[in-house]
Amino acid sequence: MTSQPSQFETAPPAGVTLHVTAEQAGARLDKALALLAGEISRARLQQIVKDGGVSLNGAVTTDGSRKVVEGDALTLIMPEAKPPAPAGQDIPLTVVFEDEHLIVIDKPAGLVVHPAGGHEDGTLVNALIAHCGESLSGIGGVRRPGIVHRLDKDTSGLLVVAKNDKAHQGLAKQFADHGRTGPLQRAYLAIVWGFPRRAHGTIEANIERSNKNREKMMVVGEERGREAITHFTVMERYPALLKGREETEALASMVECRLETGRTHQIRVHMSHLGHPLLGDQLYGSGFATKASRLPEPARLALTQLGRQALHAALLGFAHPATGEEMLFESDPPSEFANLQAELARL
Repeated sequence: MTSQPSQFETAPPAGVTLHVTAEQAGARLDKALALLAGEISRARLQQIVKDGGVSLNGAVTTDGSRKVVEGDALTLIMPEAKPPAPAGQDIPLTVVFEDEHLIVIDKPAGLVVHPAGGHEDGTLVNALIAHCGESLSGIGGVRRPGIVHRLDKDTSGLLVVAKNDKAHQGLAKQFADHGRTGPLQRAYLAIVWGFPRRAHGTIEANIERSNKNREKMMVVGEERGREAITHFTVMERYPALLKGREETEALASMVECRLETGRTHQIRVHMSHLGHPLLGDQLYGSGFATKASRLPEPARLALTQLGRQALHAALLGFAHPATGEEMLFESDPPSEFANLQAELARL
C-alpha cells in the first residue's frame, strides 16, 4: 500500500474531509489517515484519533484500529499546536540556511543542543524557539524544533533542525539510514595526538555507555553495544619533518572523520580507541595531557585558548525533505580552532 499525495501543503485545515479510496480500503483507520494525510506522522494521528479529533462518516470515533472501506469519509480536525515547553530565549545564532521546513545552524562551542539535567535553559532549542517563532508548525503537536541529530556541547559546527512534522520525518529517516542509500553526509575535522599508521581507514567498533562513568562511552565487543563506524583520512601531520630527517613520530595530526553511524561521542571514542585522542579532550584524552608540555609555548597557549576538544562539524549534506533537492553546507573552523591548527603547522 503506497502513500497518496497530500491534499494540503503543510497541515490540513480544521475539519478537512478525506475520502477512502480502493487503495486504503481494508486498512486500519489510523493507517488510512496517515496515507491520505501524508504530511503528519502516524503517531500524531493516532493521538488525534484518541482525543476525538476524527469523525468517520459524520460520527466521532476514538478507535484507530477499526477497518475502513472504500468511500468512507474521514473528517480530521487538527488541534492547535501547544506552546513550546521550553521558553524561547534571545540567544545569537549563526543561520546558514532557513526556509519554512528547516533551518541549518553553525553551532558555536559551548552551546548545549537540548534542555536536560543541568542545562534546563540557555540551549539551542531555547534559541530556536525564539528565532523561529510562529514558523514552527507543531512537531508531534507541540510548537518546537525537531532535533534529528546533535553535537556535543563543546563541538562546533553544522547542525540541521526540522520546523514541521514533514521535515522531521524526512530528515529522521535520512539520519536513521546513515546515508547508506541516500545523500546524507557528515564530515568533521579533528586534531588528534600522534598520527594513525594509515593515511586513511575505517574504525568499526561498537559503543555503549561506561558502567564506571555514566558520562563516558566505551568500545565493546560485537555482541554488545550499538554499531559504530567512522571513516578517517589524515589531512596534515605536525611536524612534517624533524630537523631535516624523516619523521619517526608526529606530535599531532589533523584528521577528517566521516560518520557512517552517529553514536554519542563516536569520533572522540573511536579516535581514543585507535590511540589518538583529540587534543583538549578531558574525558577521553586525559592520559595524554603531559604531551601538551612538548608543544612550543605559542601552540600550548593556543590549545589552552581552545579550551575544549578539537572537533568541528565542517560538512553536512542531505536531501531537502520537502523538495528532494540535494543540499550541501560547509563551515570553516572557528578562530580558536584555526589558531591551534596554524600554530601546530609552524612546528
